[in-house]
Amino acid sequence: MPRYLNVGAAQLGPIARDEPRATVVSRLIDLLQQGAVAGCELVVFPELALTTFFPRWYLDEGDASNISGDTTELDSYYERSMPGPETQPLFDEAKRLGVGFSLGFAELTEPDDDGVVHRFNTTILVERDGTIVGRFRKVHIPGHEAHEPWRQFQHLERRYFEESNEGFPVFEAFDGVVGMATCNDRRWPETYRVMGLQGVELVMIGYNTPMFYAPDPTQNALAGFHNHLVMQAGAYQNGTWVVGVAKGGIEEGVESLAQSAIIAPSGQIVAQAVTIGDELVTARCDLDWCKQYKETLFDFERYRRPEVYTRITAQKGAIAPGSTKQDGVIS
Repeated sequence: MPRYLNVGAAQLGPIARDEPRATVVSRLIDLLQQGAVAGCELVVFPELALTTFFPRWYLDEGDASNISGDTTELDSYYERSMPGPETQPLFDEAKRLGVGFSLGFAELTEPDDDGVVHRFNTTILVERDGTIVGRFRKVHIPGHEAHEPWRQFQHLERRYFEESNEGFPVFEAFDGVVGMATCNDRRWPETYRVMGLQGVELVMIGYNTPMFYAPDPTQNALAGFHNHLVMQAGAYQNGTWVVGVAKGGIEEGVESLAQSAIIAPSGQIVAQAVTIGDELVTARCDLDWCKQYKETLFDFERYRRPEVYTRITAQKGAIAPGSTKQDGVIS
């Protein structure tokens, strides 16, 4: 018998810099309720779904890895607990409806043994009973760390978030094997393959992707194409469903990509958002469809050759033929 999972991609429109958290949570609850009416068992929300995309501003309030000074605005964008007082209604409604969700947010940890707090771009997975069953912290952090005032807007994720060292775990939930990734992670084939090697059947990916890329504006016109390209390739090459969900539209003067999509193990898009605002798109995902790819073209056990892939994990940057690399210097 097929294992069907009804999934909703809950795209968000812009969130204003001064929009109260309670207002945003109400929007999420509305989308969750729409999902329940549509028969969804799982609703996927975007990256940083509770706030505006604050890395577009240089907040001169200390380094994210060594916070000092007045961090009032910066800290206001992070969650110290999950659920917290303002997000608890979302969990309560999920339990009442029997609909699970994944949620991206900025996480501020409790102090570690050295008294240091850590900041991560985090996504959690919540089951249909309202309990947290999984956590993912963004691995591939894009952007820059230093103030670059020449930019039309900044992309300071590397200032405000740490890279995760937890990798790409998968979880037995929603009657399948599911995993999570965040925004820039979707561009890296290793993201999908590491989860694919754990038998993943559904990958949830939230993103906030500006339509203007300052380092190379020639890529701007290809933003939508590249977005779907990497997720469709990841789905097909690993025999998994992929749910990519945007926070799109024009937020604080910055236009961001929408085009949320649910992608089958064949690499085909089976549902896609048509607006740039709050919108729910749904699909009935047969998790057993994954076997048609995992047990044929992409039968890892039969066809993979890990002994010839060692360069992938042994080397970070590209090294041209004939070059040597010592202490980070190519000669």
